[in-house]
Formats: sequence, structure tokens, C-alpha cells
Amino acid sequence: MARKNATFDAFRRVCYARNVFYLSSDTMIKVGKPSPEFQNLMAYHKGELQKFNSSDFKGKWWVLFFYPRDFTFICPTEIREFARLEDSFEKCGCRIVAASTDSEHSHKAWFERDLTEVSYPVLADTTHELSRLFNVLDDDGSSQRGTFIIDPEGIVRWFVVSDGSVGRSVEETHRVLKALQTGELCPVQWTPGTETLGTAS
Repeated sequence: MARKNATFDAFRRVCYARNVFYLSSDTMIKVGKPSPEFQNLMAYHKGELQKFNSSDFKGKWWVLFFYPRDFTFICPTEIREFARLEDSFEKCGCRIVAASTDSEHSHKAWFERDLTEVSYPVLADTTHELSRLFNVLDDDGSSQRGTFIIDPEGIVRWFVVSDGSVGRSVEETHRVLKALQTGELCPVQWTPGTETLGTAS
């Protein structure tokens, strides 16, 4: 156990030196707990290569979704659907952020060729640490289809990780966001504009 802890501490020091991630040895993604933090993570965004921090999204709701790989088949259907509904998310005060373990250069090549309608940032998790922190790193080094809703205080409020062979429902993510933002109890199949069950007493 001591050797394992020493190895982790050495790895953590490297991460601090590179100013990329804030890690803790007991990091475990949980609903109702703070989202993992990161710094200076490269991304493709609106034709540019930029660095993003988790603090860039502080004070707003944001949806972080992971997808397996660039230049694939199911992934672009989800990426386009998030782009199609981005205005609906923004009206709720919510940012969309994508991530995969591909490089920012791979993102740039793919998005500028095939996904020009996308305007939200796409993080390049080349070290795999973001995927590890959110517990979506697959055995082959790709990210699983994980979707996380994080509130303005940086608390994880909802997440789902699905099989790679099945695309997720972006409309369901939007429905859940709207439900969470009511601050009330929302029954099964609740939709915006319908009655809630009130607040918990």
C-alpha cells in the first residue's frame, strides 16, 4: 500500500508541475459531490486551439459529455444533436462541453471537415486523466459515453454512462437539466411546463 501511495504521489506531483489537473487519491465521481477540477486542458473551440479550466464554467450550469473517438460513426450523430440543441441549453444558462481522448489537432481536423456547425469547446483528454477522474476511461484508452450535468456551484447533479454501441438522448439530458433547475420534485416522465410534486419538506 505504501508503494502504491508513493507512486500516486509522484504522479500527482508531475500533474501539478504541468499545471493540468487537481487530483486527490480518493477521487470518485458522485452525485451531490463536487466535480473534479482541471486546469490548462487543451481544446478545439470555434476554429482555434485554446486552453480551458474547470473554473471557466463556474457560476453556470454546464453539461460535460464524453464520446469515444473522432472520425467514428455514432459519435457525430450525438455531437450534431448537442449542437442543434445548444441554443436551448444556453437559454437555460447552461454551457455544453465535449471531451474525448483524441488530441486537439485531431479535433480540429475532424470538426473543420465534418462538424462545422459545432461551436462549443471540445476538450482533448490526451493524458486520459479527465476520463479517469470522471470514471469513463475504457480499457482501450477511449472515453465511454458519459454525460454529466454540473450546477453553478460545481456540484455533479446527474450523470449517465452508456454502452458505446448506443447513442445517448440529448433531449433527455435537456429535460433533466430543466427538471433540476425547478428545484422541486419532478415525477416520472415530467416535462417542462407540467406540474411538479412541490418541494421536499
